[in-house]
Amino acid sequence: TTIVFVTEGDLWKVPVAGGVATRLTSHPGDESQPAISPDGSRVAFTAEYDGTQEIYVMPLAGGQPRRLTFDGSPRCGVAGWTPDGKVLAFTDKFSTLPNMQLTTIDPADGTRAVVPLWQASDGAVSEAGVLAFVRLPFQGSATKRYKGGFIQQLWRFAPGDAEATALTADFPGASKRPMWANGRIYFVSDRDGHMNVWS
Repeated sequence: TTIVFVTEGDLWKVPVAGGVATRLTSHPGDESQPAISPDGSRVAFTAEYDGTQEIYVMPLAGGQPRRLTFDGSPRCGVAGWTPDGKVLAFTDKFSTLPNMQLTTIDPADGTRAVVPLWQASDGAVSEAGVLAFVRLPFQGSATKRYKGGFIQQLWRFAPGDAEATALTADFPGASKRPMWANGRIYFVSDRDGHMNVWS
């Protein structure tokens, strides 16, 4: 019932039905990449409070942010949440360039685990524990219909799989920002010439 969005470098929330937006943060550092927890009680986000991007969590109702990572890297951020209430985060702390990896962080005690994939920079986990992910990070340009070596494509990795499976190998362009809903993967792609939502 709530949307959390970023404007003026801060987090704001507003009811889905519309109405007055409420500011959640007011720090001089930028906050970005908000993601609401599955139970709707918390929001995880990326913030530059101490110079580099780190991951924080706070109550959706408002309150004091609590730091979850100490990576010291500009390449660290929130991808979302797992169904069991862990923050899904990307980082290069455990790898070398250009590889990014996904980790899960338990906000209760800070326990962190690396998802067993050599490259994974964004993703979403289904209720059944299946990860839809993008291997490479955003390459930094806004080139329309980009089809170069850093193209983002969707992959699938389920518990027990020996390796990941490509889902969008039929298209040489971008397929990114996966999200699960009702047993389907929704994502952004420019396969029709313009960035649109696909499933």
